[in-house]
Amino acid sequence: MNSPILLIIQREFLSRIRKKSFLLITILGPLAFAALLIIPGIVASIPEHQKNIIVLDESALLRPTPDEGKIEYTDNIAFIVPNEVRDDYRLKFLIPLEHDLTSAKELFMNSEFDAFLYIPTGENWDPDWIKNNIKLIGKNKEVPSIKMAQFMDRVLEDRLNTIKLRTNGVDPDIVRQSLTQVQVESWTLDDQGNIHRSATRTKMALGYISGVLIYFFIFFYAVMVMRGIIEEKSNRIVEVIISSVRPFQLMMGKILGIGAVGILQFIIWVLLSGGTYLIVSNFVFPNLLAQQAAAGIGPGNVGSQGFQIFDILREIDFSQIIWGFLFYFFGGYFLYSSLFAAVGSAIDREAESQQYILPVTIPMLIALVTAANIIQDPNGPLAFWMSMIPFTAPISMMIRMPFYPPLWEVFLSGAILIATFFVIVFLSGRIYRTGILMYGKKVTLKEMYKWLRH
Repeated sequence: MNSPILLIIQREFLSRIRKKSFLLITILGPLAFAALLIIPGIVASIPEHQKNIIVLDESALLRPTPDEGKIEYTDNIAFIVPNEVRDDYRLKFLIPLEHDLTSAKELFMNSEFDAFLYIPTGENWDPDWIKNNIKLIGKNKEVPSIKMAQFMDRVLEDRLNTIKLRTNGVDPDIVRQSLTQVQVESWTLDDQGNIHRSATRTKMALGYISGVLIYFFIFFYAVMVMRGIIEEKSNRIVEVIISSVRPFQLMMGKILGIGAVGILQFIIWVLLSGGTYLIVSNFVFPNLLAQQAAAGIGPGNVGSQGFQIFDILREIDFSQIIWGFLFYFFGGYFLYSSLFAAVGSAIDREAESQQYILPVTIPMLIALVTAANIIQDPNGPLAFWMSMIPFTAPISMMIRMPFYPPLWEVFLSGAILIATFFVIVFLSGRIYRTGILMYGKKVTLKEMYKWLRH
């Protein structure tokens, strides 16, 4: 191995994989990624403890009738408690003749209740006025959860709609029977005529995660190239190295060596994440689902739905996503690491790099900002053009990859990315060969432009 570039690649690769930080990130990375897939299912299967809500219903909108509830005493205070418990929430109604808003708030603050619901009454019992003045109140600056607010919204909407229908002489039961909820599920048709579930929501999440991951990988390793150049430049080691190799060889050796570290780390991540996923989905979750079935938890239960994601993930072609990630990581990394190498060669301290990093990374930030629009329409014009622009393609195309974009678009995007990489490497090399030996002078963009021309 006498080639200067190969020697530099070997030095950069070995010096970084021997660091404790590499081992730490390599182990924690796949665990964190696997947790993104596993924790939502586990959390969804854990039942919440029952929440108690104290209610002062001056309008009798929700207050149970004698047939619908019973009187209970807590700390010598009478509550009307419904016979039916709704979801994970227990409503306890104060008797309006015994309490007003002030006393109810004082009682709430000195109790163990989780929230206080106040339903006022208007002069003419106007439902629209009542709904606009209902208050769900927390305690000690603790805001009631969104789930609790949504639960109360459903309960109040149902009761107000029932009252309005009866006022207009319409039977609410007939209206409820006439209502039909429709949720169309997307499917795809392959060349053999077989229909497969499209798993759109899962692909949206997977696409966004892939885009964020590739941004992290590209930025992390490109910055590593820049820091390595700044360190060698500040220590004057580069002067010794330049006496043996050309500046372009040094730059390419650094880029390829650190890129090899990234590929090794990614392969380890895939193997560990895939192994964790297979073990959990085949040996842990089937046992949990069997326990749920024995406990009488049906498929419509929220807890069991938390595990359906593993059935959906099995229908996704991860091989295309992995190969796409490898290609766009390499392409994006080479493109941006060349730019970061040029930046590193033009400055003496890392603190000076901030003014140059932002302009370089703006395209990647734009790709992240437009991610939500691309996910909504992965084959639309915005997604197409963001995939063709080489500086945004690594992130934008990875967001689209779970949706299987047309192959000609993938190849065209890849070809443009590769061609742009060679152009950027050539231009960055011209900046690098001059800037690497510049010390003690603050370099301006105008001066860097002059280096490009000479």
